[in-house]
Amino acid sequence: MTKCIRVHALGGADVLQWEDIPSRSPAPGEIRVRTTAIGVNFIDVYFRTGLYSQPLPFTAGKEAAGVVEEVGEGVAEFRPGDRVASANLPGAYAAEITAPAAQFVRVPDGISDEIAAAIMLKGMTARYLLRRTFRVGPGHTILFHAASGGVGSIATQWAHHLGATVIGTVGSEEKAELARKHGCAHTILYRTEDFVARVAEITGGAKCDVVYDSVGAQTWRGSLDCLKPLGMLVLFGQSSGPVKDFDPALLSQKGSLFLTRPTLFHYTATRETLDETAKDLFDVVLSGAVKIEIGARFPLKDAAAAHRALEARQTTGSTVLVP
Repeated sequence: MTKCIRVHALGGADVLQWEDIPSRSPAPGEIRVRTTAIGVNFIDVYFRTGLYSQPLPFTAGKEAAGVVEEVGEGVAEFRPGDRVASANLPGAYAAEITAPAAQFVRVPDGISDEIAAAIMLKGMTARYLLRRTFRVGPGHTILFHAASGGVGSIATQWAHHLGATVIGTVGSEEKAELARKHGCAHTILYRTEDFVARVAEITGGAKCDVVYDSVGAQTWRGSLDCLKPLGMLVLFGQSSGPVKDFDPALLSQKGSLFLTRPTLFHYTATRETLDETAKDLFDVVLSGAVKIEIGARFPLKDAAAAHRALEARQTTGSTVLVP
């Protein structure tokens, strides 16, 4: 048996239950991993509440790092004792996971297990956003919502490293200070400031090449108004709820804008793209250009408390669970 966090009914953080489940030996193509650190992400909340559908009951979580304990038939890329991590696990909130080897990457020396668990989903998301969805470089001005959050704190550092001028929205002066430390040239306190007006002021009316928006319902219309003609709105989350009643004609009216709703798993669908994405992420962290902050740690059994803190926007950087 192994300990895990199970969800039997959709709802608030209280539905996260600390339970035993049977251990399972790996089938062909699978590995069994003893988890050492587990990432907490808003996608976990989406599944818990039913915003993203998944059959009940299920073990929560998608992202973890750990040590290979056993390999199944046909697995050649890993062996017992290897340090591995994944952003796409079926049930990461567990002390032990058995899953396809194709979902894991090897963790290099110099990256701790906690850092690996903190960056796989958030860091690889930052990588595809900045290097593939819209290729950010010198001369670009970008707006990143929730700049001090898990993805934001990585992406803003990376975008600054790439030469972009970064504007970040945050919820408090404390978070603004953190965002400036992470490469934001300008910060906007979205609770007290009109971010559309502030972007226009900061850019002298030129606006942004790209807006990265993981907030959704509360911000997407304003995000469109922050774009220069032919700019791109990248909606990669919906922490305030999904976008509804969208009229594509808005894109034409506001400057022949581009809109995309990407997801990491389409950008890492093959072993080649998964390894390439992970390598770029590990390299930029190892170089020191992107520093990872573990803002909070919780015992795995206290996953509900971690979710409450995340939803209340009380966290900065990355949150990890420790089995």
